[in-house]
Parts: sequence; structure tokens; C-alpha cells
Amino acid sequence: MADNADRATDLLEQRMETALAHRRLPAAPAANDECEECGDEIPAARRRAAPWATTCIECQEINERKRRHVR
Repeated sequence: MADNADRATDLLEQRMETALAHRRLPAAPAANDECEECGDEIPAARRRAAPWATTCIECQEINERKRRHVR
């Protein structure tokens, strides 16, 4: 017989699987190979890792730091 901890674990795993199945990632790669912020070329490694990226790593880091300070 399953106890409450087992049922909770099963429920948690089920919800995690559902959440992962429904996560939203951009389906199409970015149309431009240039960063929207600085205009530099987005490195090929970044485009392979995140094909939807519209900014270079440096500009992305700046944007994320700005967002952290706004909250």
C-alpha cells in the first residue's frame, strides 16, 4: 500500500512531466545573425545552443542584469 509520501512523489513527477511537455520554446530560429542591441554578429555556438537568440551573449547578460535590478 502506498503511503502519502509515495503519492506526493508520484503527483510531483506527473506535474513535472506535464510542465516539461508544455514548456514554450521558440520554434523558429532568429531571422537575423546580428545582435539587436549592438549589431555585432551572434557567434555560431550561441546560435546552435539558442537558435531563437536575437542578442549576443554580452548584450543578453547586460539585459538580464538590468532586469534583476528593476524588480
